Formats: sequence, C-alpha cells, structure tokens
Amino acid sequence: MITPISKELTKELQEKIDYKTKPIGSLGTLETIAKQIGCIQNTLTPILSKPTILVFAGDHGVVKNKPVSPYPQEVTQQMVFNFLNNGAAINVFCKQNDINLHIIDAGVNANFDTTSNLLHHKIGYGTNDYSVEKAMTKEQYNLALETGKKIVRKIYSEGTNILGFGEMGIGNTSSASLLMSYFTNTPIEDCVGKGTGLNNEGVLKKATILKEVSNLHLSNISSPEDALIAFGGFEIVMMCGAMLEAASLKMTLLIDGFIVTSALLAAAAIDKNILEYCVFAHTSGEQGHEKMLSFLQVKPLLNLGMRLGEGSGAAVAFPIVKSAVAFLNNMATFKSANVSEAK
Repeated sequence: MITPISKELTKELQEKIDYKTKPIGSLGTLETIAKQIGCIQNTLTPILSKPTILVFAGDHGVVKNKPVSPYPQEVTQQMVFNFLNNGAAINVFCKQNDINLHIIDAGVNANFDTTSNLLHHKIGYGTNDYSVEKAMTKEQYNLALETGKKIVRKIYSEGTNILGFGEMGIGNTSSASLLMSYFTNTPIEDCVGKGTGLNNEGVLKKATILKEVSNLHLSNISSPEDALIAFGGFEIVMMCGAMLEAASLKMTLLIDGFIVTSALLAAAAIDKNILEYCVFAHTSGEQGHEKMLSFLQVKPLLNLGMRLGEGSGAAVAFPIVKSAVAFLNNMATFKSANVSEAK
C-alpha cells in the first residue's frame, strides 16, 4: 500500500527555498525536485543515501517467430555479460556518478554462472510468444511481481533511499508498446517506434504484428494484472513490483525511458499514489515515450534524444537530482550571508 507523500512540510520547504540567496524561483526545476524529495522524506534536510539502479533483463518469446527487432534474441544474454564486465553505457555512467548498480536475470533465455555478480531471479527462459498465447501464466506473474518487491526490500534495508530503474531485453519495446496502448487507450500504431533500430518498413511491420496481438488478447483483459500477463516481459513485471515496493517504502524513484515507463503505467494503474514518488529522468527518442509522459502529465528533466535503455537516462539525470538536494541543504540564506533581500 502506497501512502500519499506528506504535505506537512510543504510550506516550510517552500520558505526555505525562497529565502536562499537567489531571486524567487530562479533555480526552476531544481526547486521543484528539492521540495518533492523533502516531502517524500518528510524533512527540511533530505539526503540521497546509497543511490542505486536496478537493471532487469528478460527475453520475449515473440522475437523467435516475428520480426519485431533487428537484433537476435541472444543479444540479451550478450549484453548481460557486457554489464557484468563493466562495458556498457550504464556501467560508465553509474561509475561516473557514484551509483550502485545491480543486474537482475528476470527471465533471460540462457544460463549464467551462479558465481557471477548477477542477481539470479529467473522466472523462465523468456516469455511465451504472445502472438499465439498469453506471455505468462498468473503464477509466473505473481512470482515476478513479488520477486521485484523482495529485491527492493533488501536494498532498502541496506540504506538506499533513491532507486533508478533500467532494463535489457530484445523485443521489450514491443511489450512496452502493447502496454502503452492498453493503459493510455492509444492506437497501437502511435505507440510503436524503431526500438533497437528498425527502418520505416520494419516499424510498419512491427505495428501490424502488434495490432494483431492486441486484437487477440484485448477482449480478455480487464485489469492491470491481465494486461501484464498478456503482454508483459518478466523484466517488466518484476520492475513493476520493484517500483510499487519502493514507493511503499517512501523511496524516491528515478524513472528512465520507454520500457521503464511502461512498467510504471502498470504500477500507476495498480496504485496511482506511486506517481508522487517519481522523478522522470528524460524523454526517450522512442516515439511513444513523449506520449506516455503527456498521459501521466509529467515533465522530464532532460531531452537528449537518448533511446538506449539500461537505465542510462536515469544515471545521466541523477546529478541534477543531487544538485537539487545540495542547494536546499547547503546554500546560504539572505540572513546568514548578510545579503539584502528584494524590496
């Protein structure tokens, strides 16, 4: 159960922000973030403790039978190895910004060495092909959701209070498009983008395939759970559970791009209070993401044309969040600095 963030200190936080040595409102979005995190933590002096990004990896059965991605499924496994060898963009950005990084096998179609620095939570070797059947069973859905929550509880117990989310899974932009279409009531062709690099013809084929998938399942969907069972990936469902648990523990959630936001759409449909805990890192270059953010009525911090995934946008945006908390805690007031205020 997610409780709405406390508004008890809103007025005091605003006064603290306004009396800093600056014109009122002159730090723009940084002031909004500072006030939000102060309210989440219910304190005038918030801290960002052990920032962490979770990257959930999983495969999608549809990739084996339908041309929804220019890359073969084994790239998911190969990229997990790249993460573990510190070779990916997310590794670089997390190291640069002192962010802890955990890679989770939620459902990759491969076996990994149990001694590797990987969180082993495989639900299955990829989902079913949702062009012919539901992506997963209800039992798999429940296990993935609860596993996501369990992972977050452990990280929270170790002192983390700000959590970013990322993903890896060839074909997962297709799942995200289907979920976006369902939760936002948007035609599927307006949700589908290039993913990992489809050309215009490939995007049209992908949209046609996903329209057929949507038509196959839509009449049997009446809840967020049903939508995730029909269209989701194990990594998306596990991430959804992680998000719900993080908000219930009053952590700050740093939301990445298109696939991560599809998981959030599902989480918000389960409990709308989650949105109060979210800071939106960036607008993805994937065409549906801007529409998702518009549906949620939120404004992201950055628009750099990024569409890599992995939580890379969250990692790049984190220093902005850090700056917001730093000015709130450390910047002088007019009184303490003996600076005259505006008349």
